[in-house]
Amino acid sequence: MQLTAPANRTADSTDSADSSRTTRAARRTGIHDTDGMAVAAFVLGLLGLLVLNVFLGPIAIALASVALWRGTARRGRALLGLGLGVADLLVLVAFMSADSTLSWSL
Repeated sequence: MQLTAPANRTADSTDSADSSRTTRAARRTGIHDTDGMAVAAFVLGLLGLLVLNVFLGPIAIALASVALWRGTARRGRALLGLGLGVADLLVLVAFMSADSTLSWSL
């Protein structure tokens, strides 16, 4: 088992294989990151319906938008997060107009 790269490395076919493996690993990591963003957007949007919707709604919208823009495999979850983020803000506006204040409480 070798923990460091050899000092005298020549450019051969193994370098291209290593670089393509690194590229594929980075691509897989990026896909997992967007899947995580989609799930986080859904959870934060759902949680935002109950508490802190003024903060969690825009965060859910931003995460869902970035996940959709990067092409997540969990497109449905990202769309739900986007819808719930918008619903958070609509709930906030509805309660603010009902109370005639800048905030709302139960």
